[in-house]
Amino acid sequence: MADLDNKDQTEMDPADMEDVEEVEEEETGEDNSKARQLTMQMMQNPQILAALQERLDGLVGSPSGYMESLPKVVKRRVNALKNLQVKCAHIEAKFYEEVHELERKYAALYQPLFDKRSDIVRAAYEPTDEECEWKQDEEEELTEEMKEKAKVEEEKKDEEKEDPKGIPEFWLTVFKNVDLLSEMLQEHDEPILKHLQDIKVKFSDAGQPMSFTLEFHFEPNDFFTQTVLTKTYKMRSEPDESDPFSFDGPEIMGCTGCTIDWSKGKNVTLKTIKKKQKHKGRGTVRTVTKTVPNDSFFNFFSPPEVPETGELDEDSEAVLAADFEIGHFIRERIVPRAVLYFTGEAIEDDDDDYDEEGEEADDEEGEEEADEENDPDYEPKKDANPPEECKQQ
Repeated sequence: MADLDNKDQTEMDPADMEDVEEVEEEETGEDNSKARQLTMQMMQNPQILAALQERLDGLVGSPSGYMESLPKVVKRRVNALKNLQVKCAHIEAKFYEEVHELERKYAALYQPLFDKRSDIVRAAYEPTDEECEWKQDEEEELTEEMKEKAKVEEEKKDEEKEDPKGIPEFWLTVFKNVDLLSEMLQEHDEPILKHLQDIKVKFSDAGQPMSFTLEFHFEPNDFFTQTVLTKTYKMRSEPDESDPFSFDGPEIMGCTGCTIDWSKGKNVTLKTIKKKQKHKGRGTVRTVTKTVPNDSFFNFFSPPEVPETGELDEDSEAVLAADFEIGHFIRERIVPRAVLYFTGEAIEDDDDDYDEEGEEADDEEGEEEADEENDPDYEPKKDANPPEECKQQ
């Protein structure tokens, strides 16, 4: 009987054999389609993605096994290359030290311009007609009719309002226009920041440890007695002996704020709350008043202190990391380009960068769609009904 079966199989018509192969191919295609759908469902699950990310993070920096497989004589030469790399890191550190010196040199050249900016903002200087002339871009050019209409509207507004001095709320507007800074602002901070007249950057003197200080200059006000609040950032530009390959330029090692001498009842970094407490035995109720920290931009001047051990809890580390980012951003972007953040032009440039990334992502999606259409196993009907978790609510 077994022989007969074997005989039947060997004598099967070639056309029948082709049908069998086609069925097998169809089954394989269906399996591939199901696998794709399953993969898509898994990638939509945040728990699975988090687990994959955790696994990948654990692999970062782990040896691949390749180095261990190298002959001893080759490993010896690789060690020589590592020693060269350490020397490169030390040269790079010197490079950044000289960059810091250049920053100091050019800061002195920028400062007269920044001082004049401050004078205009706080109405200490009225710019001449020539200084106020600005050539518009082609896109900004208006017709004569529109110019005349705008001029009439401006004159009407000037008649309705008192003559403003300088540029009112200049720095407050800058802060509100920048997401990184506006997130720090509270409603009770705004009346104080209306008195902010200038922000200056001061670099450490030659031969001193690398650092920079942000100076916030205020006009006399009812909130605190000082006219200048400071924040100093200490930096280091040398490779860490225990991990020299991690060196990637100067890093902020710590920062020091200042004590604000608040006027009575004006401290926005604290708030008073009332709590009712019930006596366990007598059952009487009393009201207790407590003073607790309050969210405010002015907490910026009271950063967490870094202990000598250098160890911080997670919350303090997160606060310091955000603080360093803000300090660096104010120094590198806000102070040099304040007027462009006031007008929003600098923000538009940042948005353009994000748009470009989005366009690239769209192109990639388009390529993926094209690949699916060219895929002989692709079945549009199946993708037309996505799994429940993929459907929009």
